[in-house]
Amino acid sequence: MKKLLEKFPFYNQAVLPYHYMQAVTASSKYHHPAKNLRVIGVTGTNGKTTTCFMIWQMLNKAGLKTGIMTTVAYGVDKLKPELNHMTTVDAGTLNKRIANIKKQGAEFLVLEVTSHALAEYRTLGIPFEIAVFTNLTHDHLDYHKTFARYRAAKGKLFKKAKTSILNADDSATNYYKKLSHKYITYGIKNGKNKATNIETSVKGIKYSFGDIIIESKIPGVFNVYNSMAAALVGRELGLSDKQIISGIKSLTDVEGRMNTIDEGQSFSVIIDYAHAPDALEKVFDSVKNHKGRIISVHGGAGRRDPTTRPIRGEILAKNSDIVIITEDDSRDEDPEIIAAGFIQGAEKQGKVLGKDLFKELDRKKAIALALKTAKKGDLVLILGKGHEKSILRADGPHEFNDALVTSELLKQIK
Repeated sequence: MKKLLEKFPFYNQAVLPYHYMQAVTASSKYHHPAKNLRVIGVTGTNGKTTTCFMIWQMLNKAGLKTGIMTTVAYGVDKLKPELNHMTTVDAGTLNKRIANIKKQGAEFLVLEVTSHALAEYRTLGIPFEIAVFTNLTHDHLDYHKTFARYRAAKGKLFKKAKTSILNADDSATNYYKKLSHKYITYGIKNGKNKATNIETSVKGIKYSFGDIIIESKIPGVFNVYNSMAAALVGRELGLSDKQIISGIKSLTDVEGRMNTIDEGQSFSVIIDYAHAPDALEKVFDSVKNHKGRIISVHGGAGRRDPTTRPIRGEILAKNSDIVIITEDDSRDEDPEIIAAGFIQGAEKQGKVLGKDLFKELDRKKAIALALKTAKKGDLVLILGKGHEKSILRADGPHEFNDALVTSELLKQIK
């Protein structure tokens, strides 16, 4: 019934009073659990999860007991995997988890905050001390309808927070500056705090940040931005340069984010959660110096903005030698229709079905095809699902983990 109602125009706006009451009730039921917690909220289109983990790792390593809630996992010391395909969970679950995190003795909470959550009042009653902005690109317009409304929804976080940490290389920062009580900017090209002397490799990043050198074992230029934001959170909270440097460097990986799968094969395999156009561009930019062929496996989710599908198809085709279009969380939408959008974009860039463009709607078979096609020195990119442990089809969720499936297949073809 809900799926049918959601197809009506303005449904999301019509149910906002319900979401508001749900948030009020949840906060009251768990006795306003975020009260007296020092909360750092991280929002943006991409980079939220990695930035959250960098902050969480840095604070805990500095001796500050810190909880975390992200797309990937939640908890304090021992993290539990987030099994819902949702970043900021519903108000009831959110408040229950915050109460549990507080009970474990956490002083700080790092919370990944989505535009949906802000629009639906899920974070009502949470006192944000610091808000971090990573970037803003084309995404979630199936829900927000316009980019302006998407931007405005995220803006609610900066109105709430005492201090905002903003990516000055993103044009939306000018908008968020006006909403912020106090702001700090960072960037590579712009901002008061800039990264210089940037070095990148498949093993990580290294750069100068004012008087200090920051290193991270997580590759990609986009992680220069993520680590800069984390470093500025550390400074705002009074951490020493040594604590900031050590904390960021100590995070070895984030599940589903630029994860290397190595079973002794002669080619490279990377799994990443990238599923928005900008995120895909960033992944390809991070591997642009790879000398072998690039084989990409990707698909799109059902009941999500269909206008990004041909755009993503073009990005895949432009940056890959071979493209394999497959399934993602198709839900109740026809996977063939979803795939057609990607194929349209890939063909626009000159890819030819059956030659360097393939459609395999069984994700396991698509990954197997990529691995069997790969030769020594090639790079296989498996994109879109990252850390997720299931795939949502018309008949419900099915257990599926890109990393496990890929490892099993690699062992079979060695």
